[in-house]
Amino acid sequence: MTWSEMQPLLEQACWDTLYMVGWSTLIAVVGGLPLGILLVLTDRGGLLQNVLANKVIGQIVNVARSMPFIILMVALMSFTRWVTGTTIGREAAIVPLAIGAIPFFARLVETAVREVDGGLVEAVQSMGGNTWTVVRKVLVPESLPSLIASTTTTIVALIGYSAMAGTVGAGGLGDIAIRYGYQRFETELMWLTVAILAVVISLIQFAGDYAARSLHRRGGHSGPGPKLRLLKASTATTKTV
Repeated sequence: MTWSEMQPLLEQACWDTLYMVGWSTLIAVVGGLPLGILLVLTDRGGLLQNVLANKVIGQIVNVARSMPFIILMVALMSFTRWVTGTTIGREAAIVPLAIGAIPFFARLVETAVREVDGGLVEAVQSMGGNTWTVVRKVLVPESLPSLIASTTTTIVALIGYSAMAGTVGAGGLGDIAIRYGYQRFETELMWLTVAILAVVISLIQFAGDYAARSLHRRGGHSGPGPKLRLLKASTATTKTV
């Protein structure tokens, strides 16, 4: 196969992969962020402590995370057909990709939010802040560098999942590698897809790491963090006195 024949295939495959991963990431962040925060809030000592709810949510997340993606795709075929009207193509692939990524991202969010200094939470509560205020003013802004790193990790994982989804007709680079590289013995095309995936993942990882480091150097956010830290220090001083 000549380059003129491979080029349109690779261009369309790259677009399909970015399309699937982009929408899946958006849905995963929208669904996984509140879920991860809820796991922290309902845990022992949390602002919304509810051990039963925490265990139920945690168990659902664990079960969803433990399921291999290829099995998840098959298990969700009926649901995917109900949502998109088909089980083939990039739109159909977004459904299992997003559902598989939500619990994955939720656990990363939980880890990131747990790293937030509890003194800042106490400072906001001492000013009369409610749970929503704590989440909006402290938990999310203070954990933002870690959340960006978690999003980067999720995107990289979704690229791998999207390549796997290509084995069942989802399109994208994985589909090209299987249909042409493996089934038709177009070895050059297969290695080109591998190289493209490696480059894309490297660029995404670099961008995510750079954004996380930049936010970390600036204190994690551009919000009221310094004031909260000063209030935390004054609160600690008052308690000591």
